[in-house]
Amino acid sequence: MRVLHAVKTVDGARWAIDQVRELVAHGMEVHVVLPVLSGRFMQSWRETGAVLHELPLDLPVKSPWRLPGLLHQVRALVERVKPDLIHSHFFGTTIVLRMALGAHHPTPRIFQVPGPLHLEHGLFRRWELLTAGPSDRWIASSRHIESLYLGQGVAPDRIFLSYYGNQMTLPAMSDGQLKNGQLRKRLGIPAQHLVVGNINHIYPPKWYLGQTRGLKRHEDVIDALALVCKSREDVTGVLVGSQWGDGDRYQKSLMQRAAHVGQGRILMPGHLASEEVSTAWHDFDLAVHVPSSENCGGVVEPLQAGVPVIASRVGGLPEVVLEGVTGQLVSPGQVNELAEVISNALKDIDVMRQSAERGAALVTTMFDAARTAQEVADVYAHVLTGASRPLAFDSHAFLASKVS
Repeated sequence: MRVLHAVKTVDGARWAIDQVRELVAHGMEVHVVLPVLSGRFMQSWRETGAVLHELPLDLPVKSPWRLPGLLHQVRALVERVKPDLIHSHFFGTTIVLRMALGAHHPTPRIFQVPGPLHLEHGLFRRWELLTAGPSDRWIASSRHIESLYLGQGVAPDRIFLSYYGNQMTLPAMSDGQLKNGQLRKRLGIPAQHLVVGNINHIYPPKWYLGQTRGLKRHEDVIDALALVCKSREDVTGVLVGSQWGDGDRYQKSLMQRAAHVGQGRILMPGHLASEEVSTAWHDFDLAVHVPSSENCGGVVEPLQAGVPVIASRVGGLPEVVLEGVTGQLVSPGQVNELAEVISNALKDIDVMRQSAERGAALVTTMFDAARTAQEVADVYAHVLTGASRPLAFDSHAFLASKVS
C-alpha cells in the first residue's frame, strides 16, 4: 500500500511523525509532503523511513498569486507518486489538495482532523465541507470532532475516530514526590513551593476569528494564578513556552502582565527544547490548561508524568480529563472559577494525585502511537478493500474496565 501524507510544518506536529513511523513499520510505503526539508523535527522525519518530498502545501494566504502554480505542482506530485490513498493532517493542506485534484478525483482522500477550530467558525466550516467529494473521508481525532461533522450531516460511514498517538515515555511521579529539580533550580523556586502552570506554545489572538485573547488563554491562567498567589504564599506560577510563528510581541505582553499581577511569582521562562519538556513536567504540582478551543492537547503530557490536571470544558478535553476521575474541569473564560478550582485542588493535592494516576493509565493506552497507528491502518484497509471497520476507543469504558 502506498500512502501520501500532507503535513504543513517541520517545526510542530510531532504526532504526525510518530504516526508515520508506525505506518512504515507496518510495511507501508509512506510518502510525506513537507514545506521544507529542514527545521526543528527534520531529523525525526528522516528517521521515520518515509519518502520525503518538499512542497509547501498549506494555503498561500499571504501570497495568493502562488496558488495556480501550487495547484499544478500538487497534481504533478500526485501523478508522480501514484498513491493508493492520500492522507492530509491540516485544514490548509486539505483544501489545497481538494482544489488541485477536484471533488471527483478517484484516489481516496482522508482528512485526519487535528482540532475543531475551523469547524467552530461558519465560513471555514462551509469551505471545508463544500470542497469534499465522494472519495473524501474523515478521521476525527476526538469524539467531539466526530459529533461536529455528524451535526453537519456528514454520513456516519464516512467518519472514523482515532486519537493522535505519541511515543513519549514520561516516567510518572511516584506518590507525587519525584521531581527532577532542574526547572525549579533554574528559576530559583523554593523547594517548599507548589508549582502551578503549563507548558504550551503561545498563540496570539486571531482577529479574523473574533478572538481578543490568545487561543490557549494565557491571560486567564495568569489572572487566576495572581488570585491564588494572593491567598497563598507557597505557590509559584510557571508558564513555559514561546510564541508560535513570527515575532514575539504578544509573548512580551503576557510576560509584562505576569510580572505586574504576579508580583514576581508568575514566571515565564520561554521556550524549552522537547527533551527538556519531558523532565520539566516533574517540577509541576498542578497543570492548568484552559484554552478556548482544543482537541485533546495540553493535558496528555502532564498526565503521562503523573501531574494533576485542571482543564477547560471544551473540545475533546473532557474525553481525557474526566471530571473527578482523571482531573478537574472548569468553564472556559471564567477566571474567578478557575482560581477557586486551583485553590481547592491545592488543598486536596493528594486526591488530585490519585486522579492523575488514573489519568496516566488512561493516556498511556489512549494515545499510544502503536495502537492509534493500527487504527489508521485499519481505516485504510476499510476504505480500500472493505475490511472490517475499526472499533473506536472509549475512555469511559477503558477506565470502567480498570476499576472492575
